[in-house]
Amino acid sequence: MKRLIITLMVLLALAPFTIFAGGASEESAGGDGGYKVALIIENTIDDKGWCQSMYEGLVGAQEQLPGAFTFEYSEKMTTVDSESIARQYIADGFDLIIAHGAQYKNMVTDLAAEFPDVSFAFGTSSDIVGDNVFTYMPESEETGYLSGIIAGMLTKKNNIGLVGPVDSGDAARYNRGFVMGVEAVNPDAVVNVAYTGSFSDYVKSAELATTQINAGADVLTGSSQQAIGALRACAEYDDVLWLGQDLAQLDTPEGQAKCVAASSYNYTAVVVGLIESLDEGVKGGVCIPMNFNNGGFVFDYNPALSSLVTDEIRAKVDEALASFEASAGVLADWADVQI
Repeated sequence: MKRLIITLMVLLALAPFTIFAGGASEESAGGDGGYKVALIIENTIDDKGWCQSMYEGLVGAQEQLPGAFTFEYSEKMTTVDSESIARQYIADGFDLIIAHGAQYKNMVTDLAAEFPDVSFAFGTSSDIVGDNVFTYMPESEETGYLSGIIAGMLTKKNNIGLVGPVDSGDAARYNRGFVMGVEAVNPDAVVNVAYTGSFSDYVKSAELATTQINAGADVLTGSSQQAIGALRACAEYDDVLWLGQDLAQLDTPEGQAKCVAASSYNYTAVVVGLIESLDEGVKGGVCIPMNFNNGGFVFDYNPALSSLVTDEIRAKVDEALASFEASAGVLADWADVQI
């Protein structure tokens, strides 16, 4: 009897969480009712970047569409682990599975063909891979352009560093938009680009940023969650500044000291679009763009570093931002930038 009581106590303690083979945890969010949505992410929901943005987008969409859906998430999902957890979600009757990363494309494509009654979404990608698959593509050349304007006007050495994950997808768009922004205000500045080869290698990101700083860079930027490593490296130097690709970076100790401004992806707009599509009977086959024009991006300055942002900088940023908000596709030639 004593052993039975202990066993029951352990089961009750574990009830709110399910631990999967990949080491990820799944936690229920929201109340009962509506569609069942699952989120699969490579990193964590508090990574100050890519994964946190999508998690917060789901939370924001729940606030906009109360009772429309519930969601659960699985963290630290490698491409190998992702299929098994996705199959478990399918078996549990989930209506929509969001695999947040282009690395999940093959998994999503295969499962979508096998389970045509389930909707899937992944990004960033503009590919249409199935009638029950949504994709989403941040047109992040816009956010990069704003950061580039500020970097080009703040640098004192005309030496700027960019630490990217890989040269593809929205990271490639951000990088080229950044270079365009720098060139628009400071054609004498040089942007040195380096890649970690990973979206979540904080150590490599810090190493590359340190190398760029030692080579003279006094303003840096970078995208995806790996960029946190570069931001932390900047904090070790007195005269180095950072431009962020997520507003959450402004709330970190390093960001408060070094991050002059940042943009964020507003995935609330994407999730609302997904839920509304399901309501209309559309199960996929659509790419959802993200830009300032449709509310897919937000931008803000760091109040703690407001003294660095001159009226001239604000005017240039405001001018660009107004053009982005007025019309999509302003930087349609971003792909022509050579880096």
